[in-house]
Amino acid sequence: MNRFFRRMALFAAAGAMAMSMSTMTACDSASSNDGKGTFTIAYLPDEASETKANARKGFGDELSALIGMKVQEFSAADYSAIVEAMRAGHVDMAYFGPLSFCQAYERSQAEPIGMAAMHGNKEAAFYQSHFIVKSDSDIQSLADFEGRTIAFVDPSSTSGNLVPTYELMKAFADRNFGPDDFHTNGKFFSAASYSGKHQAGLQAVVKGDVDIVPIASSTLANEIIAGEVAADAVRIVHTSFDVPNSPMAVRGGLPQDIKDKIRTFLLSYDNADYFEGVLGNKDFRFVHCTIDDYKSIIELDKMVNN
Repeated sequence: MNRFFRRMALFAAAGAMAMSMSTMTACDSASSNDGKGTFTIAYLPDEASETKANARKGFGDELSALIGMKVQEFSAADYSAIVEAMRAGHVDMAYFGPLSFCQAYERSQAEPIGMAAMHGNKEAAFYQSHFIVKSDSDIQSLADFEGRTIAFVDPSSTSGNLVPTYELMKAFADRNFGPDDFHTNGKFFSAASYSGKHQAGLQAVVKGDVDIVPIASSTLANEIIAGEVAADAVRIVHTSFDVPNSPMAVRGGLPQDIKDKIRTFLLSYDNADYFEGVLGNKDFRFVHCTIDDYKSIIELDKMVNN
């Protein structure tokens, strides 16, 4: 079971690394590891879009002034590419999903510096994974899933793959299904695929391309608020347990004084334009977190993928 997910992640990473070769070359010559005083932040495509450039630049300029290093960007196709780039020392900091952070923690001793929380309240630093269907679907619960079509998000997605896979394994525990059974065409679902992004999966359900998708509760809410989908276009048929919010994490090999400065910077950062433009919610702020906040995801990853 572990080999299936790891293989998918490696395939994704290999493709992303190939597409980002020119960027990687730049990072090779400008990493904070090379003594030239640069610090590299990784962003996913939706975080690295031109429309969000000003928000990222403001953040980078302030961080640069504090740590005394030039801040540069690394654009990666997916979390797997960021995990591998951090492992290789090409990336110093990234905003991970909970599962991809746990993978970075295991492979490069990544350290969580701050986690996103609504209004800076750690009690609100969590979300859920929803299974959603088109509003007029005849699917009412998990019991109706067998034989339908589903698009998970990405092998390294917490709410788009790990948590929903666990929820399915738990719901059908009497049938001894493993992860492969839910990701192989014809074993449980008639067809199972990956959408690549929560937003893409949401649109696939709305258009009727697939019957079911898992999606982060925060993403669904943001897409509705932004007018990307009507609130009555989809229906939630199952909701998971609470999942810890995504952390900003740094490479474990960074000097301690740099990590301390970054932590201080993040926990006091109050630019709503950055949180709205890059993280998708103007009411987010970073709150203190440690590896203890993600131990449940580490254990769930071992349970599902090993």
